This record gives sequence, structure tokens and C-alpha cells, in this order.
Amino acid sequence: MSGASRPAGGPDLAQVRRVVSEIPGPRSRELLARQSRLVPAGVGSTLPVFVEAAGGGVIVDVDGNSLIDFGSGIAVTTVGNSAPAVAERAAAQLRRFTHTCFLVNPYESYLDVCEKLNELAPVPGEKRTILVNSGAEAVENAVKIARAATGRPGIVVFDHAFHGRTLLTMSLTAKNKPYKQGFGPFAPEVHRAPMAYPYRWPTGPENCAEEAADALADLLDRQVGADNVAAVLVEPIQGEGGFVIPAPGFLARVADICQARGILLIVDEIQAGIARTGQMFACEHEGIRPDLITTAKGLAGGLPLGAVTGRAELMDAVPAGGLGGTFSGNPVACEAALGVFEEIEAHGLLGRARAIGDAMLAFLGELGDRHPAVGDVRGRGAMIAIELVEPEGDRVPDPDLAARVARRCHGEGLLVLTAGSYGNVLRFLPPLSISDDLLKEGLSILGDAIAKELASAA
Repeated sequence: MSGASRPAGGPDLAQVRRVVSEIPGPRSRELLARQSRLVPAGVGSTLPVFVEAAGGGVIVDVDGNSLIDFGSGIAVTTVGNSAPAVAERAAAQLRRFTHTCFLVNPYESYLDVCEKLNELAPVPGEKRTILVNSGAEAVENAVKIARAATGRPGIVVFDHAFHGRTLLTMSLTAKNKPYKQGFGPFAPEVHRAPMAYPYRWPTGPENCAEEAADALADLLDRQVGADNVAAVLVEPIQGEGGFVIPAPGFLARVADICQARGILLIVDEIQAGIARTGQMFACEHEGIRPDLITTAKGLAGGLPLGAVTGRAELMDAVPAGGLGGTFSGNPVACEAALGVFEEIEAHGLLGRARAIGDAMLAFLGELGDRHPAVGDVRGRGAMIAIELVEPEGDRVPDPDLAARVARRCHGEGLLVLTAGSYGNVLRFLPPLSISDDLLKEGLSILGDAIAKELASAA
């Protein structure tokens, strides 16, 4: 399709669901065949429709279908795809210069992004920020900083965690397939504790926080040795693990356990941060003030940018030349990030995230009351999930039902994502720019899809 005939994206895109072909349509199937000749099979797509434009709450494909977006590119386009401030700032920067390498010739927009993150991050005391290219790179650098500052090698992570696909972050990630299978050996000095997962805690959610915290303390004191541990790394809401919100009080106990042992607390806010949950950072819901915070995904509205923000004395422990990279903090991505902050402030998107969450939780709670297969409804703000289980079982995961419901939603023009250690979670990450009408329509499609799949299996 020529550039002149391509639809413009952003908020001016028609905010309607429109299904004019089977999904994926004929043009998408042509491109998918081309992809199979050019791209390795290890690079897959949840819904292989090739995109022409996106904005507000919709994605328009090359066949003219307009799909309701409940994915935001995995929590990336939180402020909306091609949001005006993001697009305008990035375009203006492209005309000025595209790259110098901050390590060679610095530029002010890098400082502006760092200043904003230092202002917003709930890290105690004076802060510093470094910019990188991705979430995995942010996590790797947080680990480097923690090890340099403490002189200790060990990192403790949790069951159901996901932290990336590089060698170290694969090692930190819990799930084997598809993230780790065949890619070992993995990085050493990584230790795993149980996550306080209320829905699946063996003795019940009421015991979850205390027992999981005790297990962490035992791991540190008896198995690993607290003096060998640089940091505990935790997601305030687990992303790929299924949007697990730790049991109330657990994160506070983790912070206390770390502080008592001189261990740093790193909070991975890559999926949950930057206004997604109704707070700028999800750990703020629990009043947590970590030593280091990692961000990425929603930070630059679709351009590659990640960050580590931390206590100044920790960040300054790394010697000159120990941090950075050729593309880290690219000037176009920095301008996009400044546009993201503008959009959040100008449009009250923290409140919008909370309103979206209230609407989704109310609808999905009623759905769960009608269908025992909806075993758990959970989330905060515009980061919501349902866990699907066998209706007659004891919380037995039903990944087949999750896959079937997702396919039916896709066919009806609603993009949803699956997640979870057992593959049985449907997660919902609508952009905060989605309209109430599209949100309601998407939820209705989801409800119908679950009812029809359950009826067909009966």
C-alpha cells in the first residue's frame, strides 16, 4: 500500500470495531507467508494481522479490519498509539538529529527524562537514573548496580516471574517453555522463592503473605546466606506470570526482610509502571519504597527505551564506563518519553486507568459469578486478568479454554492476550485512550466468547 493511501493513526482514527474479512484476512495471510520465508519460526505472533494504523482504542489491519485493542502492544502504548505529544516530539527530534551516542556527545532530552523519573519514582533520598534500550537491559543493569554496590553476587527472584529473554534475564525468569527451553546453561547465583499467589496458595489466601515471606527469609538465612545476596528482585504485579498481585502485606514484608539483612530491593515495573495501574508505579499501591526501580514498555509510547532509577549512592557505585551503550537513551526515544509524561498529565490518565479498572473488574466479577470456569478476577487499573479453570475441578488450570476464548475474541475483532505459568490466564491491557463505548463492546465480546466456548464444550 502506498504511503499516500495509508490511513493515519493516532486519536483521529475512527474509533469503531469493523470486521470485513476473516481474521487474519487475505492480505495478512500473504504477508504471513512472506514472514515464514524471511523470519525464523521462533518469532511468533499472538494474532498475525499485519497493522496499517492504530490509535485511541483500535488497530486497523491491511485488510481493513478495525480491532478493539485490549493489548497495547503488551502494555507499551499506554497513552495511546501515536499519541499526539509522543508523535510530534519524536518527529521534531528526527529532523534535528537521530543519534550521537550519549556517551560521546550528550543531549538535554536524556537529562529531562532522567529528571522526570527521579522526580516520580518512589525511591527514598537523592536519586539517579540511567537510560537503556529495553526492559531486559534495564533489569541487567539493575543487577550490575546491585552487585557493584554491595559486593555480593546473589540475586533472589520469585516463582512465576518474568524478567526478559537475555541470558541473565532468562535465568531470572521462572517459566521454562517457551522462554528457557534449550537455551541453557543459565547464569549462576540466581535463587528462587515462592510468590505469594493468593489464588493458588496451598493453605489459603489468608495465610499467603505470612507464609511466603517466611519462606523467603528461610531461603536467605538457611539456604543461600543473606551475606551472599545483593538484591531481591520482584514484580509488584507479575506480568507474564498471569497478573498475579502478591497477597496484601507481602511486598512490605519483603522490603523489611531485605532491609534487616542489608539486601537491596529491586522492583521490576516494566509492565506495571508508567500509569498502567492508576499510579505512576504499581509498588505505590503497597507503599513500597525500593532501592532500585526498572521501567521500559510504557515509558516511550512505542519507541525502545528503558531505565533504572535508584538511590544515588547505589547508582554512583559503578565506576565510569561501567554503564551505558551505543543506543542507550536514543534522543528520539527520549523525546517520545517526554511526550508520554505530557499525555499522562494533560489527560488525567492516572484517573482514567482507575476508571477503566473499575469498569472491567465490575463486569468480570459478574462474569465470574455466572461461570465457575472464571476462577479468579484480579488486577489494578488497566492491568486486569481472569484465570480460567476447569469448572468441576479444584482450580485446575484450563489453558485450552483460554486459547479457545482468545481465538474467538480475535475472530470477532477483539485483541486479547494470554499469560500465566499454566497458560490459562487472559490478560487485558487496553490503552488509556480507549473510549468507554469500545471498552464496553470489548467486554461484551469477551463475555459472549466465554459463554459460547463453555456451551460448545458441554
